[in-house]
Amino acid sequence: MGVEIQESPITDEAFEEMKQFVFDYLQASVRNEDEGGRMRWYPWHSAEYRYNHILNVVAIATKIARREGANVDVTRVAALFHDVAKLEADQEIHAEEGARVARAFLESHGDYPESFIVQVCDSITDHSYQGDLSNLTLETRCLIEADLLDKVGANGTALMLLRMGYEARTHMDSSEMVGRVLERGRDAAQRVESDTARSIAFERLKRVKWFQEWLEGEIAEMESEL
Repeated sequence: MGVEIQESPITDEAFEEMKQFVFDYLQASVRNEDEGGRMRWYPWHSAEYRYNHILNVVAIATKIARREGANVDVTRVAALFHDVAKLEADQEIHAEEGARVARAFLESHGDYPESFIVQVCDSITDHSYQGDLSNLTLETRCLIEADLLDKVGANGTALMLLRMGYEARTHMDSSEMVGRVLERGRDAAQRVESDTARSIAFERLKRVKWFQEWLEGEIAEMESEL
């Protein structure tokens, strides 16, 4: 069970302020590319894509946290800041840098208990952990599960199909690309711990499998006419 922080609940206004800060930080990272910020050429590594991914993770992590009894405030704030440094720091250290940014914000924007800040920052730091999720706090597990689940299902399929255009692939390769989403989804379903996350994973996998079957049928029809 997560430890509820009663002393300083996150108000809607405070959370909106955090969201604006994260978006502005991501945009600044792109603008400062020549000074160390990184802007990859894929459009989903833009500030807009990264922010949308973050909001997706916030929504999924909050849903899991509520159903699994985790501290919702810790979970959603950690989710909001988990990739804030993604566009300016190397992949290997973006989690630690994100925790640093989150701590600086929380210490300067409110009177949050140190215990709350530590829990948030620990979850951000550990969100790239590749080991057994049972070794982590419930809040961190909710964040990691949400991060995994955002890349599967209809959303993950749409992103993979967008990627095809930037790799100069044709629609005839689309079933293979959707297969990658299925593979990623199966890996995610095996890794997540909570019943809520497993339920979300299996529901998303069903949608992707249905789409792949539909797609393969149409491609086979087109190939038979060639």
